[in-house]
Amino acid sequence: MNTPPSTPVAERTDGSSVRIGALVPLTRPGWVEAGQHLLAGLKLAVREVNEAGGILGRPLELVVRDTAADPQRAAAAVDELARLGVVAVAGEYHSVVARAAAVRADALGLPFLCSSAVLDALTEQPTEWVARLSPPQSRGWQVYADFLLGAGHSRIAVAAQASVYWASGTRILRDYFASRGGTVIELDMSALTPAAVCDELVDHRATALLLLVGHPEPAVPLVKSVRSDQRLAEVLIGAPAGQPEFAEWATLLGDDGAAIPFLRYLPERLSPLGARVETALCERLAEAPSFVAFEGYDTIAVLADVLRAHGTDRARTAESWPRVAVEGTRGKIQFSRTPGISVWQWARTPVQVVDRDPGEPDRFRILHAD
Repeated sequence: MNTPPSTPVAERTDGSSVRIGALVPLTRPGWVEAGQHLLAGLKLAVREVNEAGGILGRPLELVVRDTAADPQRAAAAVDELARLGVVAVAGEYHSVVARAAAVRADALGLPFLCSSAVLDALTEQPTEWVARLSPPQSRGWQVYADFLLGAGHSRIAVAAQASVYWASGTRILRDYFASRGGTVIELDMSALTPAAVCDELVDHRATALLLLVGHPEPAVPLVKSVRSDQRLAEVLIGAPAGQPEFAEWATLLGDDGAAIPFLRYLPERLSPLGARVETALCERLAEAPSFVAFEGYDTIAVLADVLRAHGTDRARTAESWPRVAVEGTRGKIQFSRTPGISVWQWARTPVQVVDRDPGEPDRFRILHAD
């Protein structure tokens, strides 16, 4: 492996902590609720590692940095964490932010295990330093497209904001639908109000509207506008990026937030480990944990296993990605090279399409799974 210049982290036997950097969005414009769930999973796993004896007798310590959904802030945080001597970096929810962190970690020779971001191209060139738990966007969004097509929706509209992430999602959907005789109508949210979006849906005879936009603005006003327009009573609203996953969605939208399918990365049934972690996360969060909390827990579970087996040298950690075989909360985690993906990838992350049950909005219905 070609090793870029990096700050070596020596093996220690003096009881000092093994430090892992954690990147999470904890302030706006970051998706704060996602960041809180991610951090809860990370912290729970660290606590359990330490209760079981730590890493070769040394306590595991999480060094948390708030990215606030800012790529430059994330890159600067990676630089700082590298100087502080962390053995690896974990976390991040926002794809564009994770990409900035991954590029910087690759340049520094610092292992980065990305918990939640799905953008296919986390780095421009293949790297040995970065691995990822969440599925690539191309896989998850094609599963979502299969669900739409199976439900009879071949003419869909996407209300999209300007972003590499939203543009990538639009391209995936457009290509997938086109190859199956479907149509994707693109609505530019920099030029349209929610009321104008409703008019466009009528004019284009779309049967589904996908929200490729930020939360709560403009996602919440869009949902309210479509739900209140009698012309669109039969139009499905979808949110592949997962906005309805978190409790704030139901709080802001009430019954209007139900029956909006989104992607979630959980198996149909959690393993015994997953069920135990779910209970502990409920206590920590005082609410049901999202899939993002499980991603956080699994990230530390993988890194702890690697560090126990191979020590705290950064290069040895990166070299170990293809040998990982860890029982996580959502299945056995193993990394491989996936065509078109530049990082080490957990290839079989469970993918579901779910929605909130209109009759019981706090309950999720599994509509489709891969």
